[in-house]
Amino acid sequence: MTTPSPDGTLAGDRRGEALLRGTDLVKAFGPTPALDRANLAVHAGEVVAVMGPSGSGKSTLLHCLAGIIAPDAGAVHYAGTDIGAMSDMERSALRRTDFGFVFQFGQLVPELSCLENVTLPLRLAGVARRAADEAAREWLERLEVADVAAKRPGDVSGGQGQRVAVARALVSGPRVVFADEPTGALDSLNGERVMTLLVSAAKDTGAAVVLVTHEPRVAAYSDREVIVRDGRTREVGSML
Repeated sequence: MTTPSPDGTLAGDRRGEALLRGTDLVKAFGPTPALDRANLAVHAGEVVAVMGPSGSGKSTLLHCLAGIIAPDAGAVHYAGTDIGAMSDMERSALRRTDFGFVFQFGQLVPELSCLENVTLPLRLAGVARRAADEAAREWLERLEVADVAAKRPGDVSGGQGQRVAVARALVSGPRVVFADEPTGALDSLNGERVMTLLVSAAKDTGAAVVLVTHEPRVAAYSDREVIVRDGRTREVGSML
């Protein structure tokens, strides 16, 4: 039987070294502390829900883990490499190839079609247009939005747009998907559909998912839950 540990792992866990690990992360924005020695370990193929009230630091934790912002102290390791030691160019390349992102409002490029939005990570990585288009169409089909490929984001529903965003996050075959309140702008029915498709697709490809949410019904799709409160992390069920 495994027991929770305060570092976001499980004591006695036999899965081996974490794919992604944040250790003793500290981050402040001016005089306002956001993270206070926060820890999180994520293994390949698992879905981890990061929960907490608004302002608790959960989105800041996600941004540090993804290399979007640098912590003031502590370290983030991905596949054994210290992300903080990488150059800005190397971190940008990592976010194009190994990391995928789904945000609350999709953040699709409004001037591009849905198909072009999904191909964007591949095109930025140098993939030829025809191959990128084929891969994007496959993912739009898988996410049940193939019929909106030619439409622009402003001409599709919120649920459709978010599924396009999930396709974009997964098209490059990332090892980690960061999902920040991915259903926050959707009604419950569309939210359930997005989460079902996101988790199913991630499990099929072996990608880990770091899921930031304040909704228990969304966290229920995860393998385990970590609570962030006042910038500190605690595994659900732990008294530490």
